[in-house]
Amino acid sequence: NGFVMGEGAAILVLEDLEHAEQRGAPILAELRGYGLSGDGYHITSPDPQGRGAAQAMKQCLRSAGMKETDVDYVNAHATSTPIGDEIEVAAIGRALTGGSYYVSSTKGATGHLLGAAGSVEAAFTVMAIHTNTLPPTRNFHATESDTPPGFHHIVDSLESKDATVAISNSFGFGGTNVSLLFSRPDRT
Repeated sequence: NGFVMGEGAAILVLEDLEHAEQRGAPILAELRGYGLSGDGYHITSPDPQGRGAAQAMKQCLRSAGMKETDVDYVNAHATSTPIGDEIEVAAIGRALTGGSYYVSSTKGATGHLLGAAGSVEAAFTVMAIHTNTLPPTRNFHATESDTPPGFHHIVDSLESKDATVAISNSFGFGGTNVSLLFSRPDRT
């Protein structure tokens, strides 16, 4: 019930595509875009309208040169706090209008890894599009918030889906918001 801390870490190796291909490295995904915002609404609470979070997601789409309808999967920040989760759901709906996408959070399985949360969630996101297997939100019971049109919550079990474009959200204290956009490599 609620916020649970965990322990863990992940490292993602970012490498120039041509260099990786030259040395025969397996390319799991491409980092295509990122978005940053700082809404500074409150030290521990996000902006009630989710403006900062939505802005980060929209910026990552713009920097990737993609549309809202290109996104197949979102790994939500989702800290299991009623205020934060409801606001993030609304922010995702505000940023991804018109599309159909799957959403889950891996914190239900890992706990909140604090400073390492973003790297682990980005690794889950990369593996989701690499394997076409979307992770579920574990220990999810109910939500009181309305889900936006096109929002499909993955609960309890893995989903096999052809996901080629995904966003990983990381939102922190003080209104620091980051969204990363990964895609499956265009090359085989």
